Amino acid sequence: MLLIGCGALAREMVELIRLNRWGHITLACLPAQLHNTPDKIPELVRAKIREGRSRYERIFVLYGDCGTGGRLDAVLAEENAERIPGPHCYQFYAGTAAFEAMHEAEPGTFYLTDYLVRHFDRLIIAGLGLDRFPQLLPEYFGNYRRLVYLAQTEDPALGEQAAAAAKRLGLEYEYRFTGYGELASYMADAANAQEGGKGTWPI
Repeated sequence: MLLIGCGALAREMVELIRLNRWGHITLACLPAQLHNTPDKIPELVRAKIREGRSRYERIFVLYGDCGTGGRLDAVLAEENAERIPGPHCYQFYAGTAAFEAMHEAEPGTFYLTDYLVRHFDRLIIAGLGLDRFPQLLPEYFGNYRRLVYLAQTEDPALGEQAAAAAKRLGLEYEYRFTGYGELASYMADAANAQEGGKGTWPI
């Protein structure tokens, strides 16, 4: 079985495969930087699907819609592949109900995951050009009120980095430990669909 995933989820996917000993799963990741150019995601996913089609009977995609405006789902329908439900990784890490409650409570929320905390300077500050043009900060973040760190691991150092990121952006800070969330259950369901059995996954 082939899992095609976002590079921003690679560490978590590799860890889930290791913990559950899913030796029948092959993982192929696309660069995490594609989130800055989501229009490229659908066709690159299509290319990965077609590359793996001759070798794998089942192919699952670990991407949300991720800003593709439904174009990723159109590609998956054409290629007879499926993806994890949800618009983005924040929802399936937090859990759908919890994320919807957070969004309703404060729509002006900027979210970070473990990956985004680790690479905040490169992906957010440099990626948006704020290292060169700091005056653009209000243009990008003026409508945000808080930063929520959805933590996959309980790492105090990452928590400190996330708090510093919130301060740098001028946002209120909130920490929520999510673990692997719905990513874990989706991967377990995909693994079981291949093996035809019932499995478990770490919480």
